[in-house]
Amino acid sequence: MVSEAPPFWWTKADWRAYALWPVSRLYGLIAGRRMRNGRRAEVSVPVICVGNFTVGGAGKTPTAIALARAAKARGLKPGFLSRGYGGSLDVTTVVDPHHHRARAVGDEPLLLARDALTVISRKRVKGAMKLVEEGADLIIMDDGFQSARLTFDYALVVIDTRRGIGNGYLVPSGPVRAPLGEQMRQANALLAIGNGDAADRLIRQAARAGKAIHSATLVTVGAENLREQVVMAWSGIADNEKFFRTVNETGAHLYVSRSFPDHHHLSDDEVADLLDHAQAHDYQLVTTAKDSVRLAGGHGRSEELKEKSRVIEVEIRFDDPKGPDAIIDAAIASARKRKLHQLAEKDKAKA
Repeated sequence: MVSEAPPFWWTKADWRAYALWPVSRLYGLIAGRRMRNGRRAEVSVPVICVGNFTVGGAGKTPTAIALARAAKARGLKPGFLSRGYGGSLDVTTVVDPHHHRARAVGDEPLLLARDALTVISRKRVKGAMKLVEEGADLIIMDDGFQSARLTFDYALVVIDTRRGIGNGYLVPSGPVRAPLGEQMRQANALLAIGNGDAADRLIRQAARAGKAIHSATLVTVGAENLREQVVMAWSGIADNEKFFRTVNETGAHLYVSRSFPDHHHLSDDEVADLLDHAQAHDYQLVTTAKDSVRLAGGHGRSEELKEKSRVIEVEIRFDDPKGPDAIIDAAIASARKRKLHQLAEKDKAKA
């Protein structure tokens, strides 16, 4: 996966997109065939996949957390399945947020593990089986929509209404991960986050195809008392500008912003530069939850930076409070139908 998307992906297609189009066409053929023909394994519990059409952040992780919280409120035991991108462990692992570090398991799994059982695995099927073994009765995949490894019962595709799908081209000409037609065919619903209009065409297309359409907003948590404060924001996420807009929306005075690549582990020099610059100008440091967890147990002055950086977290709020329950109900119904079909096929084989 690309962790630092080229800026031209998110603007109107230009010569760079056109020059890379032959490679994109080949990439699309392979990605589409994999999604269409992949042999998917099945597990015994419902599986919800939270994905997006494009490379880069669209709000998948906070959406997965919102679904898990709704499931727990119903008495279910949800489990998150993540590939552990950015971490070094290559074995299937139950994430312990009190023991593991981001360098080992990745930053997003550490955030997920604060809310529910979380397993990382480079092999999604093994990870799903481990979650079932650990007692999960609902699996929520954070990403993996295009992987074609595991059968999911409900695919919720998240889209940022400010960014949409960028220039609309496939990787490497643009941010789209696989042919949109195939992705739309395999999606059950779209979740449009924000109040922009960049996703309107896709939303209309999905509605015409009979897909459920949900809408939601990102709300800030931990931004209390930032109004009128002079701040220095830093982040290493897929869309740093989105975070900086969030900081501005808190009413803080954003004087300095520092961007790093997604999942980036700061060097000693980078940590020192942030701390020293903030101290010299009396700026309040602010960052994201993902960036903060990457500092835990780090080297040099990492812990000092963690302590001095106010964390602004975001949560997904569905416009329809019943939205998460509707998604969970649909996944459970689909899983029940899938299992009945399996039984019927077994009976047919015996006959």
